[in-house]
Amino acid sequence: MSDNWIVGNLQAAFNTWNEKLAEIWQLITTTPEDFRGGTIWGTIVTINEAMEAIGYGLLVLFFAMSIFQSAVSFRDLKRPEFALRHFIRFLLAKVAVGSAMEVMNGIFSVCGGIVQTVMGGIGGMTAASVAVPQEIVEAVEGVGFLASIPLWLVSLLGSLFITVLSFILILTVYGRFFRLYLYTALAPLPLASFAGENTSFAGKTFLKSYIGVCLEGAVIVLACLIFSAYISTSAPVLDASLSVVTMSWQYIGETIFNMLVLVGLVKGAERVVKEMFGL
Repeated sequence: MSDNWIVGNLQAAFNTWNEKLAEIWQLITTTPEDFRGGTIWGTIVTINEAMEAIGYGLLVLFFAMSIFQSAVSFRDLKRPEFALRHFIRFLLAKVAVGSAMEVMNGIFSVCGGIVQTVMGGIGGMTAASVAVPQEIVEAVEGVGFLASIPLWLVSLLGSLFITVLSFILILTVYGRFFRLYLYTALAPLPLASFAGENTSFAGKTFLKSYIGVCLEGAVIVLACLIFSAYISTSAPVLDASLSVVTMSWQYIGETIFNMLVLVGLVKGAERVVKEMFGL
């Protein structure tokens, strides 16, 4: 890193961006069980087991509600097909509540396979990394003290924007990761709704939402792939005929715009999944 404060400030912001990109890649390839050594996952499993007991209580409640709402008269309760249909529904719902953890892990594994397939087309996030061009480094280092004052402002503003974008990017991905934990922890409660015909919509909505969260990983990886291809063809072009301040500001502005493209794609992953799959 250059000893020049302006160059060093910009490169520090770029390093933050590059580190967050690498962290995103690590998060996408990490399973909830392995994240942070599995400590958080152990807590989620404990909560899930506690929710399972409540889920069984809701199971009976939803089943009773379904029986009384669907039976027109007492005679319907005596019909074998009526009793069999509700018994099978109750049995399947009971299995779903008791195997909630396995159901969630199964869905995650299937969606994880899709993510791994998409990731096969990317070697990593190296192509999306940024650094201060040598031309700017040399130009800035050759500027005197008074002439460098505007460059301080340019570097401060640029570094601030880049740092903020970096944290918005990583927070979006972390948000998706922790939503996986929330869905898994509370899974027995919405799955219990399958015991009743009139309440099963809650379970269906829950599973569709969870599938959507899992598939967001594939959309995020695709966004990184698109961004890598975009940045390789849209890298800022330096014009040496301009003043150092103008050239630096132009480069930083175009770089920030390119970063906004990726941030927008990642933040829009949830909406893309919902629109694409109707989840």
